Amino acid sequence: MSAKETISFRVINTDLAKATSDALVIAVAKSADGPVILDTPLSPATLTSLKASLSALGVTGAADQIVRLPGLPDTGAKILVLAGVGTVKGATVSEEALRRLAGATTRQLAGTNHVVFAVPTTAVTHVAALAEGAALGAYQYASMHTNTAAKQAPVSKVTIYSTLAKDPELAAALERASVVAKAVNATRTLVNEPPSKLFPATFADAARELSKGLPVKVTVFDEKKLLKDGWGGIMGVGQGSSRPPRMVKVEYKSERAVASLALVGKGITFDSGGISIKPGAGMVTMKCDMAGAAAVLNTVLAVAALGLPVNVTGWLCIAENMPSGTAIRPSDVLTILGGKTVEVLNTDAEGRLVMADGLVAASAEFPDVIIDVATLTGAQVVALGHRTAGVMGDEGVSAALKAAADRAGELVWPMPLPEELRPSLDSPVADMANIGERMGGMMTAAVFLQEFIGKGKDGETIPWAHLDIAGPAFNEGAPYGYTPKQGTGMAVRTLVSYVEDVVARSA
Repeated sequence: MSAKETISFRVINTDLAKATSDALVIAVAKSADGPVILDTPLSPATLTSLKASLSALGVTGAADQIVRLPGLPDTGAKILVLAGVGTVKGATVSEEALRRLAGATTRQLAGTNHVVFAVPTTAVTHVAALAEGAALGAYQYASMHTNTAAKQAPVSKVTIYSTLAKDPELAAALERASVVAKAVNATRTLVNEPPSKLFPATFADAARELSKGLPVKVTVFDEKKLLKDGWGGIMGVGQGSSRPPRMVKVEYKSERAVASLALVGKGITFDSGGISIKPGAGMVTMKCDMAGAAAVLNTVLAVAALGLPVNVTGWLCIAENMPSGTAIRPSDVLTILGGKTVEVLNTDAEGRLVMADGLVAASAEFPDVIIDVATLTGAQVVALGHRTAGVMGDEGVSAALKAAADRAGELVWPMPLPEELRPSLDSPVADMANIGERMGGMMTAAVFLQEFIGKGKDGETIPWAHLDIAGPAFNEGAPYGYTPKQGTGMAVRTLVSYVEDVVARSA
């Protein structure tokens, strides 16, 4: 795994002229009356001159717009950057708007070393949002281009001007921003790796590598162990590939744990569709079909790095879905871990098969909550588009995940699990089939997964929710805000925020 992820932060409340930098960033909002420069420590004379020039410069204040000007004598910066923050609702700029402004700026200022942000921050969370966005926007995947002469180095140093520079809570907030951004960026890198480089065995190796130095335990189940213990879903999906599957268990335990959580992630390192093969165009992005497992892995590592008082176990269900003489066929029946049988009607509905094993294994340890994350269905993209994930499951867990996503700045929308979908999964030869009602396929897939959620020690079904991130896990379009092209790292920020909320509710 290789990515450029190093970026340093500091916060100051001194004369800007003393903060020598490559670029000074101020915020411009969009309004019905034209662009508006938001609160900044620039001198009144400088501000008056800038305001008179905004329209001539083409500055609108729209989100993601970056306009560069020569540096001013009273700033200590080589260039002045007018960064759009979009329409501001109310008296303050939202955390997500600040996060996006910072990300759009560092992304577009690649080749610039040191950037100073002098934008409104009225709370420590605003400063942290700027830091997080800047680190996310500065992400670069270490691609395999042989001509690297034109490649510009990412921003490596960020200074934030704020009157909160001496706030006692600031250091912890910046540390959290750094940890979370590192986890998101590591997820992006895993997703971006070509399937020739990232396959089940090397994904397991990456889990070990990323875990070094953290209080986590990584256990890898190879194909012999999986076959012996009856992991029929993951073995069935993986049997068509020359690269056998892996189940990776990543455990973090706290002596102060207030809850026990299980996260299950889909890790299909490449999805050809198997015998039910995809059209050629449909395979182009299928290296991203392990994004759920990557998000689960890095969420556990972020929780460990933050030392949150919870126990969290991640189950990474890793396989490669390929067509061959040994691949499963439509009409084959698989026996999932625990004994339930599934008729395979479509080998391209493979994610739910590997996840079924993971959900059974997670249930056997009686966690308080199970959350699974998967690039599971094309129906998710049809229903909610490329930027919004669907969340389904128990109302309490789903609502909590939606609230966490809102706070983190990720788009998640709750969807129902209609009871009439379950009969469509009935099979004449097995306990159930792996596909059912085509319309509402995102929900049908979730209904399938629900069948593998076990009971807790109290005899009640363990609370559970399912995140389908098929669309937002991979950006095929142009970069925007702090989101790059290709892997986005979707779900890490939501899951970390969810864990923090669990801790907060227990206080």
